[in-house]
Amino acid sequence: MNRSIGARLEQYTLKCPREVLLVTVEIGDEVDQIAIFKGFSSSLMRPTAFDPDIPVMPEDARIVAIDRLVSPYNPQSPQYIQQGLSVEAMQDLFAEVGV
Repeated sequence: MNRSIGARLEQYTLKCPREVLLVTVEIGDEVDQIAIFKGFSSSLMRPTAFDPDIPVMPEDARIVAIDRLVSPYNPQSPQYIQQGLSVEAMQDLFAEVGV
C-alpha cells in the first residue's frame, strides 16, 4: 500500500502522541504551515475543511521542512525536538515506529 506523505505523517503522530509536527510546504506559489497532532492535520495559514477525509496537504505539495515539537504546542513558546527535517530524514523515523 502506497500512502501519501501526509497520511504517513499523520500516522507517525498517532504512534508518537507526545509530538506535534509543523510542516512547511509550498503549494503552487504559496507557502503554508501545517500542524499535525494525534493523526489530524490543520493548516495554520488557510482554512481547513471540517471533513478529516479531505487532505490538508495536497499530493502536489512540496515539503520544505518538518519540525518536531513537544506536545502540547504553544506558539508563544515552542519546544523543539528537531528542526528543518527533510522527508528523507522522516523516513528513518517512520521505520523506527513502524509507519
